[in-house]
Amino acid sequence: MASILQVISLLIKKPAVAAVLGAIAGLTLGLIVGWGIWPVKWTDATPEALHVELQKDHLRMAIDSFSVNGDQVLAIQRYKSLGSSAPQLFLSIKQESGNLDPNAVLAFEQLMQAAGEPTDVVAQPAEEGGTSSFNTILIVAAVILILGVLIFGALYFIRKIFRPRSGAVSAAMEAAEVTRQTKKTDFQSMGLAPPVTQTMTTYVFGDDLYDESFSIDTQGGDFLGEYGVGVSETIGVGDPKKVTALEIWLFDKNDIKTATKVLMSAHAFDDMNLRARLEAKGELVLLEPQAQIILETATLQLLVTVSDLEYGEGALPPNSFFERVILELAIWPKEG
Repeated sequence: MASILQVISLLIKKPAVAAVLGAIAGLTLGLIVGWGIWPVKWTDATPEALHVELQKDHLRMAIDSFSVNGDQVLAIQRYKSLGSSAPQLFLSIKQESGNLDPNAVLAFEQLMQAAGEPTDVVAQPAEEGGTSSFNTILIVAAVILILGVLIFGALYFIRKIFRPRSGAVSAAMEAAEVTRQTKKTDFQSMGLAPPVTQTMTTYVFGDDLYDESFSIDTQGGDFLGEYGVGVSETIGVGDPKKVTALEIWLFDKNDIKTATKVLMSAHAFDDMNLRARLEAKGELVLLEPQAQIILETATLQLLVTVSDLEYGEGALPPNSFFERVILELAIWPKEG
């Protein structure tokens, strides 16, 4: 669960990935709405929007009708409704008149010429899908191209995030494995009452999004509060971040104030500037191996045990940032 949340946080914090995913989601939603929920509906369209074969049928019927009723105005109107493709269609019908009377075709042509409508063009291959079909093909091809580019971009950035050497995800996985293998303290064997909840948590260098929280519930399912630990302060520049202080907190539903302590590296604890900046977050505590730290609220008590502590090495001052920190967090009712 923690890994999933960290991956989501990574995606959100990457502007390029967020933009690509947002574009894909927007385009998908637009296609669903435009083609599925509220599709375009054609009403009162002219024969110009028909398939080419249907346009030919329309023109044949116009010629046949004119040969019967002799209505010149209606014949010209029907011819002009075919738009710019009318001359090409008429030429095609002249070449393949079918069941039409050749005299009717000739009379129709003479009428159009007298009305100033063109009927003679150089024969060209008719477009199978008509203008409308060709435009549809162009739109579909453009949509597929855009979707392909967006999906490729999303996969590129996601692969970049999930690449093992990227640090954040692999460090979180390493921390989860360390936590799983670390044995919890048996408080009952020490003569103590079992805690309400007991958790191990691990920070590993490179886990820049380290921030864990846990719920406090009774066996009956009653919610008592929450507690957690996360990055409080870093030192130096560059990635991965060099964590020099962690922040641990305890929330009690029966207390208006959240108890907070800042667990500092040896270097940070001795640095007056860092101390002055972190004092506003809570009580400052020097993090040491096997140390035990207590946080208390109105009805809860949190015991933090430093199971393991290892400092990182590099160009920064000694003991200034953590390589690995394993904490055991145990909660008891304060009255116990």
